[in-house]
Amino acid sequence: MVEQPLPSRSPIVRMAAVDLWYGRYHALRSIDLEVARGECVVLWGPSGSGKTTLLRCIAGLEACQSGTLAIAGAPKAVGPLVHPLPTAGVGMVFQRSSLFLNMRVIDNLTIGLRRVRRMDKREAEALALRQLSKVRMTDFSMRYPAQLSGGQQQRVEIARALCMDPQLLLFDEPTAALDPELKREVGEAIAALAQEGRTVMVATHEPLLIHALNARMVLMAEGAIVGESTSAQFFAQ
Repeated sequence: MVEQPLPSRSPIVRMAAVDLWYGRYHALRSIDLEVARGECVVLWGPSGSGKTTLLRCIAGLEACQSGTLAIAGAPKAVGPLVHPLPTAGVGMVFQRSSLFLNMRVIDNLTIGLRRVRRMDKREAEALALRQLSKVRMTDFSMRYPAQLSGGQQQRVEIARALCMDPQLLLFDEPTAALDPELKREVGEAIAALAQEGRTVMVATHEPLLIHALNARMVLMAEGAIVGESTSAQFFAQ
């Protein structure tokens, strides 16, 4: 199990009394949550418990309708008429691959660097290769996503998120569609990021992934936070 670095006291995520509805469905219910810089947090709960919705709010892919939400001290707009706006400094890796199938791995990683950060090709590729090396995927840089296994695709997704140097990395059920061996590979990659001191939030109900992370566990049910524990306490129960 990975030893988690001690987080600093400055929260990178601060949520207070956050609510979100989809029509009449109350998806998030009065969420109060703080995540410190350098902390690893696992959101645990059954399907439909609100884990993914909470992460999407932090990433700016959903807009909260009431309460307050701040990322790295910057408040996000909240209200029934607010449109979602991606949160700067936040990277998110989804359950299913979102890689561009018609692009090689190296091009998937550099497209954002070149278009958003205006890096030249050589600089962008050098950075992309450094990030691929962190997830042991350097040898696959010239392949297309369809030539990779599911676990390899997820590791490329992690490298792509790292290219933008996010302050906060979010993972939504990153091992759900993988077989046990690939779950272990991806879990080790995420655990290595937490060990580096990156702030990591993972929505999962996979015991293998939880076991790989020495995390604070936030337990969710029916859109609400219903408790917290350490991973050790969780397995003991």
